[in-house]
Amino acid sequence: MENKKVLEIKELMKNDLVDSVDMNKLNDLKVKYLGKKGLITLLNSEIKNIPNEEKKEFGMMVNELRNDFNNYYENKKQELESALLNEKLSKEAIDITLPSKKIKRGSLNPMTRITEEFEDLFVSMGYTVFEGPELESDENCFQKLNLPKGHPARDAQDTFYLKDEVENYLLRSQTSTAQVRAMEENIDKGPIRIVCPGKVYRRDEDATHSHQFMQIEGLVIDKNISMADLKGTLEVMMKHVLGEKTEVRFRPSYFPFTEPSVEVDVTCFKCGGKGCNLCKDTGWIEVLGAGMVHPDVLTMSGYDPNVYQGFAFGTGLDRMAMFKYGIPDIRTIYGNDLRFINQFDRKDDE
Repeated sequence: MENKKVLEIKELMKNDLVDSVDMNKLNDLKVKYLGKKGLITLLNSEIKNIPNEEKKEFGMMVNELRNDFNNYYENKKQELESALLNEKLSKEAIDITLPSKKIKRGSLNPMTRITEEFEDLFVSMGYTVFEGPELESDENCFQKLNLPKGHPARDAQDTFYLKDEVENYLLRSQTSTAQVRAMEENIDKGPIRIVCPGKVYRRDEDATHSHQFMQIEGLVIDKNISMADLKGTLEVMMKHVLGEKTEVRFRPSYFPFTEPSVEVDVTCFKCGGKGCNLCKDTGWIEVLGAGMVHPDVLTMSGYDPNVYQGFAFGTGLDRMAMFKYGIPDIRTIYGNDLRFINQFDRKDDE
């Protein structure tokens, strides 16, 4: 009697499997026959009611039925999945003979280019790149650079102070603050050779000035350092950036943190020193300020000025980029115009 029931389910299963034309129907059949209340599953619960001499044959028939279903299910599942994949591939086929879409190539901003150029040069000369925070104390930004409160030279570096923190914290007006930090962090008070690139802030804005701009400053402290070392370093720097024919000259100047101080000029890179509208017919263009580190600055950072000397220099990276690439207006550097930025790949190749 029970064996007849197995044969009836087997015949029913054959008819059902013929209609399993998609994955949904196939999965429904799996639930119908092998689910918790499936037809094959329920046959197992009947085995306790079968006489002992018939249990073996009945069990073998049920197992054979289950194996038949599983084999069919796996084969049909693979067949349906392959058909689905082939259909998807045919609909999403890519014609590789078609011309590809042009991929836009990115380009570095001229400020990134000039910064990396300076860093690579000075690292090759044994310098370390040292970056300080943009938010600084008045002490580091002015006082430890020999600019006490009320000093008239502060007016030229009018910057942005934090609300409710007037005269305590501000956006740095020069990267010299990083030099102060480097000297103080040098616990052994030994030699230093660093360059400090970064953003600085001042309250002015026109075609050649911006309220935010980039500076790079250099500091060397060691024994027996002289102005000759400073000039030799600046000549290497200017020839590297502006060309091998570039000449450098010093003019006496004043900076509170250096003594003696100099303004540094280079031969006009447009006319080669002959005189033109760019250099106002002088043949020279001012590019940076420099000098020997003031003894008071050394003392405030823990150095003995009788043992150590040093030189420092600083220039605006925006200004150097304008000179090198012929940029007439500093504001275009920060305008995010792709037409402006993309041209510098070609300019570097020239």
